[in-house]
Amino acid sequence: QTSDEARESAEKTHFFNVPAFLTVSGQLHLEVMAGAFTHVFTFGPTFRAENSQSRRHLAEFYMVEAELSFTESLQDIMQVMEDLFKTATNTVLSKCPRDVELFHKYIAPAQKVINVTGKSCNPFMHFEGSSFFFFSCRISYNEAVEILKQASQTFTFKPEWGCDLQTEHEKYLVKHCGEVPVFVINYPYDLKPFYMRDNDEDGPQHTVAAVDLLVPGIGELCGGSLREERLPYLESRLQRYLDLRKFGSVPHGGFGMGFERYLQCLLGVDNIKDVIPFPRFSHSCLL
Repeated sequence: QTSDEARESAEKTHFFNVPAFLTVSGQLHLEVMAGAFTHVFTFGPTFRAENSQSRRHLAEFYMVEAELSFTESLQDIMQVMEDLFKTATNTVLSKCPRDVELFHKYIAPAQKVINVTGKSCNPFMHFEGSSFFFFSCRISYNEAVEILKQASQTFTFKPEWGCDLQTEHEKYLVKHCGEVPVFVINYPYDLKPFYMRDNDEDGPQHTVAAVDLLVPGIGELCGGSLREERLPYLESRLQRYLDLRKFGSVPHGGFGMGFERYLQCLLGVDNIKDVIPFPRFSHSCLL
């Protein structure tokens, strides 16, 4: 049997006739659809083979992902992130006030979002009537590293330019900025995936147009970027991604928000495994 025959025989054993895998994101499908419909989103299960036993990681979780065409500004992406958070939170607080109050009374009284008088007990949410205003801080990755370097706190992972922000760093940045959500923008080029848009900077601090939203108690809630739509920039990074650009593209960007982390943030639940009915994580897939 030749190698070609062996490969064909193996492929016939696949359900789809080709190898298929669980997805870590619906982003690439959204990029295709955004070319036709401009603003698109998806909400569904995603899978990460991350060998972590932390209180904020799962192997299977749900994610809201959005993609916007005709944008060349991270500000547009951050505005949609903020609007999503505000709209979802307003809806939950107006339609399920007793459920939220139950959590704040018995599960996480110290992280209460709204008290019985209707006034905010959380510094990044100010309520007026049935709505709230969202206070946030915006800093660059460069500024974040400098803040961490000047901190009196001793970190397990030393903050250095070019290193990824760890959970301890994210939580410190939120605390430093007054316990409000923090947008961190323009991460190092070598830290981020191939599809993020190059900022075209000269010098050693080469960055991409990426943004993470850090929130109190959790750390990273959303992550997004402008996408690299320029074919020549992608040719040296990943050949198979080029089919989405080969026949033309437009400036676009998007982000994803982990739904379970959002519930942790809203309800004050410390462990992500307590906000999903059947938590699956490394070394545990009982149901």
